[in-house]
Amino acid sequence: MAVTEQQVMEAIKPIEDPELHLGIVDLGLIYGAEINPQPEGDDVKLTMTFTSPFCPYGPQLKAMVQRNLASLPGVKNAAVNIVFTPPWDPRTMASEDCKIALGIGGWEEEEGQGPGGDIESQR
Repeated sequence: MAVTEQQVMEAIKPIEDPELHLGIVDLGLIYGAEINPQPEGDDVKLTMTFTSPFCPYGPQLKAMVQRNLASLPGVKNAAVNIVFTPPWDPRTMASEDCKIALGIGGWEEEEGQGPGGDIESQR
């Protein structure tokens, strides 16, 4: 039986960005998984990015992801492809919990409003 994308995501969900201390899946750093079933075991190729192209922990993150993928039962080959297009944007790619933790979410933004309410009424 082939490995599923859900199993792939569950395997890497515990991995956190070493600087932000938030999960790479919830941060939106995972762009997709390609699973190719083979008779002797599945080939899994994960596409991901980093929070910045110059992330000092990039090699460490890639190695952790590859190690977790390779440890999945039924996976013969695990590869991690790092891309920077599209660039990571936490405002559109991160989960709501991560946005709140990063200080960029938790309220409904409307024109003239932010976390403090209506700007005009505060003047």
